[in-house]
Amino acid sequence: MTWVREAGHSRYTYRLRVSSTAGTALLAEWDRCRWAWNECVARSKKAHQVGEECGPARLDRMLTEARATTPWLAEGSSVPQQQAIRDFGKSRAKALKDIKDRKPIRQRAGMPRYKKKGEADPTLNYTRRGFRIKDGRLHLAGGIVLTVVWSCGLPADPSSVRVYRDPLGRWYASFVVRVEVQPIPATGAVIGVDWGVRVTATTTSDAHDLPHAGHGRRAKADLGRYDRMMARRKPAKGQAASKGYREAKKLRTKTCQKIARQRQDTARKWAKRVVTHHDAIAVEDFRPKFLAKTTMARKAADAAISATKQALLEMGRKRGRDVRLVHPAHTTKDCASCGARTKHALPLSERTYTCTACGAVSPRDKNSARVMLVRAGLYPAGAEGARPPGAPLQEAA
Repeated sequence: MTWVREAGHSRYTYRLRVSSTAGTALLAEWDRCRWAWNECVARSKKAHQVGEECGPARLDRMLTEARATTPWLAEGSSVPQQQAIRDFGKSRAKALKDIKDRKPIRQRAGMPRYKKKGEADPTLNYTRRGFRIKDGRLHLAGGIVLTVVWSCGLPADPSSVRVYRDPLGRWYASFVVRVEVQPIPATGAVIGVDWGVRVTATTTSDAHDLPHAGHGRRAKADLGRYDRMMARRKPAKGQAASKGYREAKKLRTKTCQKIARQRQDTARKWAKRVVTHHDAIAVEDFRPKFLAKTTMARKAADAAISATKQALLEMGRKRGRDVRLVHPAHTTKDCASCGARTKHALPLSERTYTCTACGAVSPRDKNSARVMLVRAGLYPAGAEGARPPGAPLQEAA
């Protein structure tokens, strides 16, 4: 008997083949949802000025009254319009919570803004009563029928679907499906992961290190050429863009999406390999946003540390592995062998860690990866002698 437990929800995204009739219907539906969103923004601002409440219930009544008096709005399905109002409510509630918690301005989620016709990409959300799958095709409320390119099957019946168009004009359907964990055979091995820039992921196992792929660096020449093409054809303010400008912008967008897919593919393949060969994983809870203000910003962005970390967490959850997040404070100053901590921060140019308390010498990132194991409560053969939890911290001379 296989042990199974729920892992939550996952998204399965598929390409759509949209006919001219279905494309026109989707854009018309998006215009109605965009109107509902913009009306919510206007009502919210007005309510704030007069000191009134503007909750989801009031906005729902506003939509009901508008559909009763506006035939153009009533022609569309009410499901995506209601979902637009719910999305607005969540966005506004998050912004108000950040203000109430007195978060710094740069960390707050801004209040919802108007969605302009030429700037916002179409996005339609449907709950279970707003769509069905019949004969391999997606039927949306309002008589819209779409052909789905089923690259793989759905593991269960979807609870909702999001139909959206990317900047290149391609349509996709993203289904939300409830999935269950299917644990893979145990290996008895553990691993620690330390994030970096020169090497994206340094682990306690040399065979599972993730070198810097450099996908963005290889495409730098193409991106620069497209930027120059756009600069030469940039339209004057108030004038429509030329065909050459639109083509250059399309080529640049296509290249950026290719880079994103390459980074995602590299991250998923590495995460699958790590999860398959290890039962427990100690991961540095690293947030690389601060690197955007340093001289390593370009290389750090190309490393895609956040995406790689997220892929590892999702893969571990799906496969039932024990993934533990470790706080990154002082991980480069602690010794994985004896637990001693240096009195000064090590400069980035110093790549070898030498403990003056026990004499242990190891590469700096490898020592940090072993520190992840110690802090996570995992004690493999490479970390004997580490101080137990709660023991007084020893400082190196």
